Amino acid sequence: MADLPFGFSSGDDPERPDGENDRKKDPDDGSPANPFGFGGGDFDMNNLGQIFSKLGEMFSGAGTSMAGGGQAGAVNYDLARQLASSSIGFVKPVPEQTSAAIVDAVRLADTWLDGVTPLPAGTTGTVAWTPSEWVDNTLATWKRLCDPVAEQMSTVWASALPEEAKAMAGPLMAMMTQMGGMAFGSQLGQALGTLSREVLTSTDIGLPLGPKGVAALMPEAIESLAEGLEQPRSEIMMFLAAREAAHHRLFSHVPWLPVQLLNAVEAFARGMKVDMGGIEDFAAGFNPASLTDPSAMEQLLNQGIFEPKSTPEQIAALERLETLLALIEGWVQTVVSAALGDRIPGTSALSETLRRRRATGGPAEQTFATLVGLELRPRKLREAAVLWERLTEAVGADARDGVWQHPDLLPGADDLDEPAGFIDRVMGGDTSGIDQAIADLEKDFNDGPGDDSK
Repeated sequence: MADLPFGFSSGDDPERPDGENDRKKDPDDGSPANPFGFGGGDFDMNNLGQIFSKLGEMFSGAGTSMAGGGQAGAVNYDLARQLASSSIGFVKPVPEQTSAAIVDAVRLADTWLDGVTPLPAGTTGTVAWTPSEWVDNTLATWKRLCDPVAEQMSTVWASALPEEAKAMAGPLMAMMTQMGGMAFGSQLGQALGTLSREVLTSTDIGLPLGPKGVAALMPEAIESLAEGLEQPRSEIMMFLAAREAAHHRLFSHVPWLPVQLLNAVEAFARGMKVDMGGIEDFAAGFNPASLTDPSAMEQLLNQGIFEPKSTPEQIAALERLETLLALIEGWVQTVVSAALGDRIPGTSALSETLRRRRATGGPAEQTFATLVGLELRPRKLREAAVLWERLTEAVGADARDGVWQHPDLLPGADDLDEPAGFIDRVMGGDTSGIDQAIADLEKDFNDGPGDDSK
């Protein structure tokens, strides 16, 4: 694990390139550049006004909420949306000519992909989003990603208190829940505001963030990327359109895949443990009057009250999520390279550009690591791509993509290190136990949605 979310503390990541760990620290005092104590990223002091306005609303409505039995969410998404919009500022609408070019690029990419994968096209529509539209269309998915972690954070420490302490601390607990929701919301809002100008497509970080089947490209971010590259803009657009279309083929026609991704995040949250020592120290010295003093409030939020400890359950869940995302990325790279081939001369160079982008931990990787607790390792991505390429050479595209029919057929983390054994199993047709596994999976779907329907 690298950057951990919402107050997780971990040392410098030895796998980061030189200088990356230093970027996280304030050059003046060597402390993490993290005024809230909830993950990474610099806090924009210009947003303090909105945060304190929310504080006023919180206190004015606290009595009504508690009297009516209402409970604030673990993340203040209204604040998150406001801070994201404030960070983005004014954006020009996407020109119709640009939108039309993006629609044509995705349509052509799907035609080319038809020749290299048996999975059919998964796009039902194509759009060009501004940064504001990206926030609006992906916030629902971010809620599903952030809620499990934030809810666990907001309840696990309180559940560890003795019953008599819970009764005495009732008003304080309600206040801390709302303050935690604000802190989480402020971090999410600032992260999304930054990320909205950096992501290139709706699936840029490997997750289906937008509506199902909607291929979305970000012209503003693509233009910024193109300024530093030698390839023609039309080739860059085509390359990214092919990646977006390939992602949607997986997410649309492998129905268990989005569920597995979200389940891994939820498993991470369920494995969370909190050291009560810091909370006890905070409660002993807490002065409610400090809430009216901005400087004291900043110091309070900087304490990093919640200090969860990594557990074996969390580490296992993160390994599953990391492996699954690496397999998705590796498969997309393989089929896109095969589809574009000689049609786009700069395909290899563009693929390498995106690999370097991941390796240096761009805003997308940093935000995902902060909010979810996972940083994709470039080594995993490269090894996953090599595995899919070798599997294609050995058994062809149909057998290669047949392993997506069930999660038990996919390669595991060990297979990424030693792909030969996995390829031999696929060539030998080893599907022991898969019939029962598929039956169990179908039963789960037929029984109706569970927590994922929220």
